[in-house]
Amino acid sequence: MTARTPADGAQAAGRDIPEATVARLPEYLRALTALAERGIGTCSSDELAAAVNVNSAKLRKDLSYLGSYGTRGVGYDVDYLSYQIAREIGLMQDWPVVIVGIGNLGHALANYAGFGSRGFRVVALLDAAPELVDETVGGLVVRPFDDLEAVVADGPVAIGVIATPAGAAQEVVDRLVAAGITSILNFAPTTLAVPAGVSVRKVDLSIELQILAFHEQRKGSPVVQPLAREASA
Repeated sequence: MTARTPADGAQAAGRDIPEATVARLPEYLRALTALAERGIGTCSSDELAAAVNVNSAKLRKDLSYLGSYGTRGVGYDVDYLSYQIAREIGLMQDWPVVIVGIGNLGHALANYAGFGSRGFRVVALLDAAPELVDETVGGLVVRPFDDLEAVVADGPVAIGVIATPAGAAQEVVDRLVAAGITSILNFAPTTLAVPAGVSVRKVDLSIELQILAFHEQRKGSPVVQPLAREASA
């Protein structure tokens, strides 16, 4: 079985949307959702662009790939534009997700309530550690990693999430791909080798912290001290 990936919606529509634009669409959707929650029905391109920290020309270019949804002198209808972006991303349907690695991070992901409201349904939790198997996390019972193929055979799995240590991640991705899962979110701090046609998004928390440390250092932050180094012999 080959899982349908979230990117298929844009491909099926016959539009070649740049990856940079695809990466910004969820940011626009989040900003529009916040506007709707405040009872705001329309917004200008300048207002929406400011909410996601891009310039309005880039925003209008991004949205042009989806169609023409703005009205000159009025702006964008918040609910309608939200619907169109959600449809383009693929959030008008349910995306079944399996999480592999139920350590501290895997626990947090399994317990995250936001997946369901955004179109993602965690259908299985897998781990190779015997002591974690049969534990209930986020309403699901952790199953042995060797059950992966049976989980996929039982029903379609669109996305695999890897939350294992780095040393186990390549074996996990190889098994996911062999089972037919071709969209993978990787939290393991390592680069994965995958065949053509497999989409991998990497989330490396340590790199994000290092980037923040760079910016904090540029600000001349007084809250940290230089690391003490051993005196040379």
